[in-house]
Amino acid sequence: QVHVRESGGGLVQAGGSLRLSCVASGRTYHMGWFRQASGKEREFLAGISASGGQTSYADSVKGRFTISRDNAKNSVSLQMDSAQPDDTAVYSCAASKVTLKSYQHLYDYWGQGIQVTVSS
Repeated sequence: QVHVRESGGGLVQAGGSLRLSCVASGRTYHMGWFRQASGKEREFLAGISASGGQTSYADSVKGRFTISRDNAKNSVSLQMDSAQPDDTAVYSCAASKVTLKSYQHLYDYWGQGIQVTVSS
């Protein structure tokens, strides 16, 4: 059983920064961050390869969000800068055996998600 757990969510003011973390048990996977705002579909934000050598970003967050990983700690982080009210959503981390891209059906294990709220 693989467990994926996010942490670091909460409230941040517009223009501020927040760092989300995710830990996945077991082997080292490709990892991705997603979010789902109220009334909207879940969207891909960023992905990182198992080695950390490749990353992928959605155009909507490129230049503001940065994904990184520390395999010694089996953790992946998402640094959110210049936060905007539209970033308010439930953020989820997921592990994949095959991809770091946006193909949600290729992610095998998902965390429960954490709330991020950006106040204006």
